[in-house]
Amino acid sequence: MSAAAAAKPILYSYFRSSCSWRVRIALALKGIAYDQVPVNLLKDGGQQFSAEFKALNPMQQVPALKIDGITLSQSLAIIHYLEETRPNPKLLPQGPKKRAQVRMISDHIVSGIQPLQNLSILQRMGEKKMEWAQQCITSGFQALEQILQHTAGRYCVGDEVSMADLCLVPQVFNAERYKVDLSPYPTITRINKALLELEAFKASHPSRQPDTPAELRA
Repeated sequence: MSAAAAAKPILYSYFRSSCSWRVRIALALKGIAYDQVPVNLLKDGGQQFSAEFKALNPMQQVPALKIDGITLSQSLAIIHYLEETRPNPKLLPQGPKKRAQVRMISDHIVSGIQPLQNLSILQRMGEKKMEWAQQCITSGFQALEQILQHTAGRYCVGDEVSMADLCLVPQVFNAERYKVDLSPYPTITRINKALLELEAFKASHPSRQPDTPAELRA
């Protein structure tokens, strides 16, 4: 094994980034020890735009993970890599139907909701920022609630934690941050509550990161 492959993984993360949080949950669930390098998305005009970080991730977004001698970006690509190289505990179910449902729900959130209310978009919305974020999350959650009524057990798909759950919790956190009324989404709310009781979700929470500002710490 090369020195690079043996080195401790390094996660470039921002405490409140929902994409980073997904990866932090996966690392915690799989018991992977890693070092964290905070990238402040607001400070200095956004540290993700530095030449140094651009060399690491040309998309200038967090997360990025240095692991096994390679650097990966895009949260689901990272989670799939962790799943393929460190398969226990599983984040994708065995059967093709359940596995497809996990991917469908994950994509619904990471492609259909989160990018529309991402920081880079909201910064362009000016005073309508809050209204826009609420609208994007509400329309996404209306669809998601319906889907989960068919797929959910204790968690998003059945009774095992999956990649879909890693996407759900950070998105509910965003919804709460943008003051979305969650009362029309009892299934989303119930699953989120159950997941937040699990240690991996607590340890990876934005209120408990090395770069969490003092006033937001748990």
